Amino acid sequence: MIGEPIPVSQEGAGADFENLLVAPEGRGPRPGVLVFPTIMGRSDLELGFARRLAERGYAAMVCDLYGKDRIGLGREECRPLMNALRADRPALQARLRERLALLHGRPEVDPGRIAAIGYCFGGLCALDLARTGADLRGVASFHGILAPPGNLDGVPIAARIIAFHGWDDPLAPPDDVVALGQELSRAGADWQLHAYGGTSHAFTNPGAQDAEHGLLYNPVAERRSWKSLLNFLEEIFE
Repeated sequence: MIGEPIPVSQEGAGADFENLLVAPEGRGPRPGVLVFPTIMGRSDLELGFARRLAERGYAAMVCDLYGKDRIGLGREECRPLMNALRADRPALQARLRERLALLHGRPEVDPGRIAAIGYCFGGLCALDLARTGADLRGVASFHGILAPPGNLDGVPIAARIIAFHGWDDPLAPPDDVVALGQELSRAGADWQLHAYGGTSHAFTNPGAQDAEHGLLYNPVAERRSWKSLLNFLEEIFE
């Protein structure tokens, strides 16, 4: 059975944060997965993904990157919060590493088997955590923002990387995808890319129904990417 989400509180950067940990009941330490959210911050969308991971035997922590008092804000209220973190990538990377350390210390989690996944802005977060050279097994980006941070050139990447990408994503055009592959190769990463034709940004989110701006749920790509994620996690945690 899956236990109720456990609040995992944290202080820093002038705010109180509340991450949520979801894990199966009744068993010892298990592989852990950080879940980094979209522009909207910690939400029920990511909690749903965490529950699905817990059903597979993982301990998944949905990360709060904006602060507890900002959970549930609207998109336009969240946009400046995201933009502030994107404008200061070293500060963002420090925040991500703090979440990794927090999960690392949880009794539900095997500290030697941790991965990170992220969606949209969270995809950038997962990639940036790997770019710091962090000691984790792997990271997965779903329709992530791919722009490099500019402060980690020459840092080797230890984590294995998988990126799930909609080829028609206006926030990450094909040139960005090629650049990501070149960047990861220079960093010596073990990486793979799954690109889905006829697929836009936010393809894992059933609430994404704005085709005019390239935000559109695609159930086929969502199903394919989730199966591939489970295969990836099984591989990196074996």
